Amino acid sequence: MNQDGFSPMHIASANGYLEIVREMLRVDNDRRLCRLQGRDEWTPLHYAASRGRVDVIREIVMACPESVEDVTVQGETVIHLAVKCSQFKAINYLVELVAERNKVVEGLVGNETIAGALEVNSVNDRGLTALDLVFPNETGDWEMEAILRGAGALRAGDIVHSGVQFSNSHSHNHTHTASETHQLQQKKNRWEYFQFKKGRDSPSDARTALLVIASLVATATFQVGLNPPNGIWQNSGGVNNNGTRSSNEPVHSAGKSIMGSYSKFLFVYFVVFNSIGFYFSFYTMSVLTANFPLQLELQICIGALYFAYCTAVINIAPSYNTRLIITVFIVVLPFLVLLAAKWARHPVTIRLTKPLGKWFLRFSELIF
Repeated sequence: MNQDGFSPMHIASANGYLEIVREMLRVDNDRRLCRLQGRDEWTPLHYAASRGRVDVIREIVMACPESVEDVTVQGETVIHLAVKCSQFKAINYLVELVAERNKVVEGLVGNETIAGALEVNSVNDRGLTALDLVFPNETGDWEMEAILRGAGALRAGDIVHSGVQFSNSHSHNHTHTASETHQLQQKKNRWEYFQFKKGRDSPSDARTALLVIASLVATATFQVGLNPPNGIWQNSGGVNNNGTRSSNEPVHSAGKSIMGSYSKFLFVYFVVFNSIGFYFSFYTMSVLTANFPLQLELQICIGALYFAYCTAVINIAPSYNTRLIITVFIVVLPFLVLLAAKWARHPVTIRLTKPLGKWFLRFSELIF
């Protein structure tokens, strides 16, 4: 085992190195390598199932049928892991193995007389079966659900209800409570299903998704910043040649914000939060593309677009005081974003930001 809790067998199984796994199994006379537990009590078979290495799964199960008996520290079987990691081929093979050989059943339940359908209904420490981890709203999960149900898989709530048919009324009330608890657990599990999980989701795909989201936010905030709510005045007005008010409209100039002419506070409020979203999207893109080629050119593009945005927002501000407030804010904003990002990852550094925070509050009180 290395310091991370991985043996050569774990690494070879996770990466699908079939020949290496086969050679290790050949010299493993006492079958200890097959069931060697690493970090979180994961065995080589668990890693192979979570990565969809069907050939490795087949090799390990044939060499050591008892390996399917092992569960992780969370009480999860190989089928639990294959379903959680959306490994369709691994699920298909494991279910076929249940139906054809019944050795998986013997390993998981320790009873040769129990039907093979019970194996796919093993529950983990949270009381969930493999079918509980499947959500039909995902395209691939329809097929996984069909395979599991074809093998007799049930949800934990269905197993509870079927197991109390011969119970008394007190047992029936207990079943009802268990069902409600299961429903709550299902909601929690459904939320966790869509969260990023290491080992299941590709970091490259996650980075791509974040870049797309950041680009959409940057596009939306840039467009709204150049064309704020209520639009831009197309001409100057609101005052006669002799200096008197000519209408109910506020005094305004062409190219200035209509919203800002009526309410400077709302305009500043809008620009502040829109600029925060705009710059944070740029910061996200900078972090995600940190080691990309042409990094200098990319940073120049981002900086130029930010300055163009700042120029446009300052230009449409309706008054000198408003322009001053916005100018100060957009100059300070990059530093605030860096401090916020640093504090979010290292909360202890909040002491360093307190003087700046007090200064910013005092400055905002003077401005407003």
